[in-house]
Amino acid sequence: MSALAATGSPDPDQEPFDDAMEDEFDGAGGRMSFLDHLDELRRRLVTAVTAIFVGFLVAFAFINPIFEFIMRPLQEILPEGGELVYTEPTEAFFLYIKIAALVGLILAIPVVLLQLWRFVAPGLYGHEKKFAIPFVALASLFFVGGCLFSHYLLFPVAWRFLGGFSTDYMTFMPRIQPAFSLYVRLMLACGVVFQMPTLVFFLARVGAVTASFLTRNTKYAILIIFIIAAVLTPTGDPVTLMLMAGPMMALYALSIFIAWAVAPRRPRISD
Repeated sequence: MSALAATGSPDPDQEPFDDAMEDEFDGAGGRMSFLDHLDELRRRLVTAVTAIFVGFLVAFAFINPIFEFIMRPLQEILPEGGELVYTEPTEAFFLYIKIAALVGLILAIPVVLLQLWRFVAPGLYGHEKKFAIPFVALASLFFVGGCLFSHYLLFPVAWRFLGGFSTDYMTFMPRIQPAFSLYVRLMLACGVVFQMPTLVFFLARVGAVTASFLTRNTKYAILIIFIIAAVLTPTGDPVTLMLMAGPMMALYALSIFIAWAVAPRRPRISD
């Protein structure tokens, strides 16, 4: 029996669907059909890809300063006299395309995350749907923060380590394509890893996790963090590993505080 039939009034935690939302559901079971889900997914993907393409065009319009911003740290860390090279005619051109695509994704990340939220929103309760703005804002902020962390700290350390094996018999002259692939891999990995507080914010708000649960399982979380850091860091050296694991442990501590701060409060029972 529904809350309305039992009490004569609607459940305060479940907001009624508006007309636009009702149109997305079939009348028989109150659920979106499989084809409706596919159509909704298509519309969200089209919007997300369009936003990324617009970001790509904006980035390509400013590709020279962006290229210099990314490539200067790579060049500065090389041994004296070292330089980046390319061995295929189209390699440098496609590097510009890939850089613009990466920056376009970063510029479009709020729109991409909003489309993700709107895709899962029909399955949420009314009081959960109001977290759209906090979710998009926090996820975008932490994603950009992870990218900046990788650019300014993690990648330079890994790049310096990988370029430190030059001898009288070997000279480090990296190709631009593998170098940029490593740059993108570390940047996207940090962007995803830095979503931990956002994920915990949402899970704690809906009551799926609690601060006490996260605190009790800290030792297991640290073990998992070091395993993830070992998988994500291509060099395997202790310095780069700690640079990846350190922020993750700090984010886990922040997540515990977030879980405590946003946890639903039980109403106090008066005497």
